[in-house]
Amino acid sequence: MSREGKEVRGGDQHRLGHPLSVSTVSFEDCGHKTVWFKVGESSDFRVSEEGVVYTLRHLSLVEQNTASLMVYAQDLLSKQTCLLSLQVKPNNTTLTQQVPVILFPWRSPVVRGDGTVRRVKRDWVIPPINVPENSRGQFPEDLVRIRSDRDKNRMLRYSVTGPGADQPPTGIFIINPISGQLSVTKPLDREHISNFHLRAHAVDLNGNQVENPIDIVINVIDQNDNRPEFTHTTFNGSVPEGSKPGSFVMTVTAVDKDDPKTANGMLRYKILSQNPQSPSSNMFTINNRTGDIITVAAGLDREKVTQYTLIIQATDMEGTPTYGLSNTATTVIRISDINDNPPEFTTDFFGEVHENRVNVIVSNLTVTDKDQPHTPSWSAVYRIIDGDSTGRFSVPTDPSTNEGLLTVVKPIDFELTRTFTLTVEAENEVSLVQGIPPHRQSTATVSIQILDTNESPEFSPNPKSIKLEEGLPAGSLLTTFTAQEPDHFKYQIVRYSKLYDPANWLEIDPVSGRISTIAVLDRESPYVKNNQYNVTFMASDSGVPPASGTGTLQIYLLDINDNAPHVLPSEVEMCERPDRTGINITANDPDLNPNAGPFAFELAGRPSDVRRNWTLSRLNGEYAQLQLRIGFLTSGFYEIPVMITDSGNLPMSNTSHLRVKVCQCDHHGDCVDMERIIAAGLGTGAIIAILICIIILLVLVLLFVMWMKRRDKERQAKQLLIDPEDDVRDNILKYDEEGGGEEDQDYDLSQLQQPDALDPDCVKVGIRRLDERPLHFDHQYPVRSAAPHPGDIGDFIHEGLKAADNDPTAPPYDSLLVFDYEGSGSTAGSLSSLHSSSSCGDQDYDYLGDWGPRFRKLADLYGGGED
Repeated sequence: MSREGKEVRGGDQHRLGHPLSVSTVSFEDCGHKTVWFKVGESSDFRVSEEGVVYTLRHLSLVEQNTASLMVYAQDLLSKQTCLLSLQVKPNNTTLTQQVPVILFPWRSPVVRGDGTVRRVKRDWVIPPINVPENSRGQFPEDLVRIRSDRDKNRMLRYSVTGPGADQPPTGIFIINPISGQLSVTKPLDREHISNFHLRAHAVDLNGNQVENPIDIVINVIDQNDNRPEFTHTTFNGSVPEGSKPGSFVMTVTAVDKDDPKTANGMLRYKILSQNPQSPSSNMFTINNRTGDIITVAAGLDREKVTQYTLIIQATDMEGTPTYGLSNTATTVIRISDINDNPPEFTTDFFGEVHENRVNVIVSNLTVTDKDQPHTPSWSAVYRIIDGDSTGRFSVPTDPSTNEGLLTVVKPIDFELTRTFTLTVEAENEVSLVQGIPPHRQSTATVSIQILDTNESPEFSPNPKSIKLEEGLPAGSLLTTFTAQEPDHFKYQIVRYSKLYDPANWLEIDPVSGRISTIAVLDRESPYVKNNQYNVTFMASDSGVPPASGTGTLQIYLLDINDNAPHVLPSEVEMCERPDRTGINITANDPDLNPNAGPFAFELAGRPSDVRRNWTLSRLNGEYAQLQLRIGFLTSGFYEIPVMITDSGNLPMSNTSHLRVKVCQCDHHGDCVDMERIIAAGLGTGAIIAILICIIILLVLVLLFVMWMKRRDKERQAKQLLIDPEDDVRDNILKYDEEGGGEEDQDYDLSQLQQPDALDPDCVKVGIRRLDERPLHFDHQYPVRSAAPHPGDIGDFIHEGLKAADNDPTAPPYDSLLVFDYEGSGSTAGSLSSLHSSSSCGDQDYDYLGDWGPRFRKLADLYGGGED
């Protein structure tokens, strides 16, 4: 038998593990907590100070049915002794695990001051009960027995409460209410619920609490029933090529649902395989506890191996392969590129280009680079280090091919330079890593041949400027404008022509290039801008194909006094009774000073009434003032001749007419006549159109009014034919509105007393039907006195009824009514014989009694005889 035992703490509880079996357990109250334990007369067991019972040797109980053990517990203060009796029974030569017993806390006697004894509860904590998960035993499986020391005197009932018992998840734990046996009904799962907190109760048969509830904690002991799970199926990481041993790469992580505080949840990592195994089969290692992957060998070269694939295994039970559960994951480690390879030219290069061409690719320079494409370590930057002192070439990089595009950026003259020899260097966008020297093949020689072309003749200077006075007559020679042929090694003939001459003033000799006038040059022409006139000429050579060039001749025209001044403005307004200020006028001269102002203003002598009615006084060299000599002038238009002379070296005079409009003015001094309105922008046609629109609008309004009046007449005619209230078609007629009795209503009985007193206007008369007779008012009806109490109202009504019976014009009356034919054999009688009568005795109303209880009262009223 292995060493097993039962723990007894201070006499409050005892716990017995297998293989010992408890058959009878009894305690007697010891009174205090300081307890001394001793095993009885037995050499096979011993008990520790903590109350744990151990076997001293291997026991064999095959021949014996039981083994008895007595444990004594003595209170060292009160000297009271408690006894624990154990009996061990064999079961197939092995000992069966028995259920420990949990007692409710003992009661200790306390002596009062008067000498009486009172029992007091002792406080202590019940140690947890450990239950392994995933048990395969028979269920329900006994866990512990709950009992009270008061069950000796009376019958008790035990129960447990809490999650797992009477609270969700319910039914996991049950208790025998009589014996107090606590059992579990199904296997437990620690990963679902790791512990349960129950409370045990003891009551008598009447339900009265005998003991205070005790707390029971049931811990679910973890079993290794879950494999480690990696957080990812595939882990991705990277490490730069050329990394030193010990460089961190990445971390892989796995989790285990088992208890991490036990070996079941303690994981260990290791690398199962590496692919490829180059340059070594052990390029990486992993920290078996943290999952950190680091390099352990040198020689990582992306140009040889771009990535490694590792199979990582995680095992629980601290990595023990015999008992632990394992799982694997894949790790892909990409080797990232560094600039450890310089670009290398494959060969020297040659190219050719025509002269005077720009933005032309001469040659494509190619390099090879072993680094990862389209990265800064692979992209090349080209630079001309020799042979291009004037900067006529550049080498941009094609980003897709990494080629250098040798391009002409400045024109090259074949007559000056026929060949170029360039030295081009290639580098990466980032510098090489430390320790790698530049390669000699990182430079290349490029030979460029310049090809001759037929160049265009060039005017010199271009543009060419000359100054001339305007007014030169046609046929005057101005200048000679020639072009030179750049191709010095070729003999070619140059011919000239006019390309752009907006005013068509000039011509050029096609051989000599002499330019002469064919019309008078005028500075005041609209083609002259800022006194300058531009003409473009073209020179063409005799090459194959022919080439041509253009040149511009800029002619600056000097002003002469060739334009006479005229009055400005040409038309003014003046009131019939003008004020003293007058009207200011000036002059306009297209010439420039000194051929323009100051000007001299003078009224012409003809007609004679001009100077008689008007005066013109000079204000300054630019302005003069026109005034009326008389106080009133009839409205109208007047032409005033004004002679103006400029200040040129040879002065020029001109008589121009000033149109003066004299009109009636308002208090602001503005014209108010119709002609001013017309002058403001409304012509005769616009005014006529406005008037036509107004007439059309008035006609439309008149037609609308007439239509409205006609519609009103038609409506009144319809009302005379049929009164809307007498027309019963499509009308809702409401009945059963009888209102209150005469005692409840305040009726005007005078209308019944004197019906002739009604206002005739209140009677609505419509078109009568053809089956009605005309109204006659000659029949006399009784008139009731208007006194406050004229008599019995019943007598008055009977008299009126007799009068109505004798009145042939009172409806209803016999007349011919036309109805639709509905067939013969109708059970209904003729309605024509109905008439008003003062007596109802000839009517038989007994049949109303056959219609049911609702009509019986009506039958009694009309057919009941005297009653």
